[in-house]
Amino acid sequence: MSIIVYSLLALGGVALLFAAVIYFVEKKFKVVEDPRIDEIQEILPGANCGGCGYPGCRGFAEAIVKTGDFNALFCPVGGNDVAKKAAAIMGVEVQEKAPQIAVVRCNGSHEHAPKKVTYEGATSCAFAHMLFAGESTCPYGCLGCGDCVASCTFDAIYMNYETGLPVIVEDKCTSCGACVKACPRGIIELRNKGPKGKRIFVCCINKEKGAIARKNCSVACIGCGKCVKICPYEAITMTDNLAYISFEKCKLCRKCVSECPTSAIHEINFPPRKTDVKNTNEVEA
Repeated sequence: MSIIVYSLLALGGVALLFAAVIYFVEKKFKVVEDPRIDEIQEILPGANCGGCGYPGCRGFAEAIVKTGDFNALFCPVGGNDVAKKAAAIMGVEVQEKAPQIAVVRCNGSHEHAPKKVTYEGATSCAFAHMLFAGESTCPYGCLGCGDCVASCTFDAIYMNYETGLPVIVEDKCTSCGACVKACPRGIIELRNKGPKGKRIFVCCINKEKGAIARKNCSVACIGCGKCVKICPYEAITMTDNLAYISFEKCKLCRKCVSECPTSAIHEINFPPRKTDVKNTNEVEA
């Protein structure tokens, strides 16, 4: 009986010793967090989408408190409203940023870029990208497997199976950038929404020479440079046979849209052109 008692006393003593060690170590190395981290985390959307560049909202809140640099830190889901609240907690002012939206820069639909081969494999754009150029044989075009759709946690993108291309739902897009990272070909870009949602962009990323690009897709950019010459604001550049419109310089004059011979430049959320209405009336008459 005494052996059992001694054993219990010994175990109890060891337990108390370890408890005391743990207690003093915890006190010695205790990390005191800034209470503002919890305050900022509470106002964040809690999406943990990674659009801010940090692993979750907690990491983003810690970065704000640590650096206080709102020029480099921004929550695309919460937008300017969340930025203002976080700035108020930090006791600083923050400059508003233009809202952005994801844009699909490929118009190689089944109509414009007909299938030349059939892909039978894993339904993953990342996997298909490593294997071949694509069913239209355009090495820059959308592969249509929907990796971008799977990456979106806001149901802001879906596949249009008639065209074979992804479609962005403007009202739901938070510009988190998940779809941008998911696309192995980089056809999705974050651009400024623009006033009243108006924006103009080159809906093509093909860098091949004109004849080769048109062979695979009838609406590809052929690098003719007409848009560059007609733009009065120097908002368009030509690199590697591909035109690019800077959303920061573009004044939405739309001159480049009508100048493009392949209709590779898209205008979004604009009213119908007067010339278009006139031509329509003539056809109806």
